[in-house]
Parts: sequence; C-alpha cells; structure tokens
Amino acid sequence: MSWEMKGRYPDILNDPNKGPEARKLFDDAQAMLRKIVDEKWLTASGVAGIFPAERVGDDIHILSDDRSETVNTIHNLRQQTEHRKGVPNRSLADFVAPKDSGKPDWVGGFAVTAGLGSTEQVMQFKAEHDDYNAIMVEAIADRLAESFAEWLHKHVRTQLWAHSQNETLDNAELIGEKYDGIRPAPGYPACPEHPEKDAIWTLLDVEANTGIELTDSRAMWPGAAVSGWYFSHPESRYFVVGRIAKDQVADYAERQGWEMHEAERWIGPNLGYEPGG
Repeated sequence: MSWEMKGRYPDILNDPNKGPEARKLFDDAQAMLRKIVDEKWLTASGVAGIFPAERVGDDIHILSDDRSETVNTIHNLRQQTEHRKGVPNRSLADFVAPKDSGKPDWVGGFAVTAGLGSTEQVMQFKAEHDDYNAIMVEAIADRLAESFAEWLHKHVRTQLWAHSQNETLDNAELIGEKYDGIRPAPGYPACPEHPEKDAIWTLLDVEANTGIELTDSRAMWPGAAVSGWYFSHPESRYFVVGRIAKDQVADYAERQGWEMHEAERWIGPNLGYEPGG
C-alpha cells in the first residue's frame, strides 16, 4: 500500500504484471524486519483500560470506579443522512447502556505505538540519501502498530475485559473482524472528532505510559501509532457519520463547551452546510 501497489497478499506476489516488483518489495521488507528485531531498532509500547460508563443522550459518561461521579465524557455525533427503511441513524453512544436502564456497562480505551526509534532510523537513511529504506522503516512501523492494536484488542476481548473468553478465530476471521465488539478511532468515520483523543490521553495517561504525544492538531507522534475506544456490544459495528446539519453542530458545540466556529473547524469535513451561511 505504501508503494501504491494494488492487490491482495499473497496473490499479488504471483501477479503476471506486478509480481516481480511486489516480490522484491516483500523480500526487502522481510530482510529489514529481521534487522529491526535483531538490532532492536524499534520499541513497541501500549496501554489499555476498561472504565465504567453510561449513555446520556449522544454522550458517553465515563464514571469513577464506584460509579458515583462522571470523570470524563465522550462526545459523539449521530448520522443524519436518510437511510433505507429499518436502518437507524447511528451514534457510538448507542452501544452503551443508557443511564436510566439500570444495567451496568463499560467502555475501553487504548493507545499503542511501534514507532519509538523510527525517527532516528529514518533520519539515518535520509542522511545517506536512501529514501527507499527511509520509507520502508516507516511502512513497517505502521504495520507493526496496526498488528499491535489487533493483538491488544484480542487480549482485551479474551483476557482483560473477557467479554469473549471463548473466542476462537483464525487469522482470516480476525482480518474480517468476525469478533464481537469494535475499536473505533477518533478521526475516523464513526467518530471523526480528533479532539476526542484528549479523553483517551487523560484517562490512560497515555504520554507517560507509552511515550506517544499529541500535537496541537491531535496528530499522534510517533506517527506509527493507533488509539481508540473499545465497545463490547455484540451488535456494535463501524459506520460513517457522514454529513451533519447545523442543528447537530450547535448541539455538539454546546456539549463540548465550544463556540460554534470551533466546532465547525474540528468537524469541517462532516459539515452539511457552508459555515457562516
């Protein structure tokens, strides 16, 4: 993907047109991966936690251990585009038990990286005018971070939260996300609001526990990092929030304690209207 070679592994290795180039790329990556392991170029670090939670409107309140007070809030957006009959307009809040349901529920959070040390390796390759291997290091670090996120989610499902203790899935089923639960990431279609990473960083003390920093624009550093929420509801699923109307943006701004223009700036790609109009 980093080299924009479209195809599915391992079939692409035998493609009559792309095969030779794909195989060379694959072999080079395997050789570098062995160096990364043998010479300890990269360090992986991660943190995860499970927190008592309840739904209040489209917000998810993170509660203290004794559920006596709200310690943080996940602010969610809801789909507003018209669906076919019987398909609801979803929000991530739908996957948490409402406050008045009397049912205790939880939400998880996580942040992982496999990119600690990658900057030094990239700088070394660039100093040698070796852009190919500079890109390769970053690409492998990204894949390792995604693999770490996959492994940790399974550990959470089967051990830490243990809502799927008896899960037995092969690799293809894991890639196909056949397990119960989801791990949506702030900035992606189901929760496009990057500032929601702030709650993850606060609840898990991410920077102290992992070394992953957040920039002012809420990008993660190092870049080979993944963060998000865990939901265990068996009917939870990924979806695209899509375009939203001005009434919801105003409501979201109020829930966040922001001015309208600040909300419009953060969720600009999802606006279904022209700001200032």
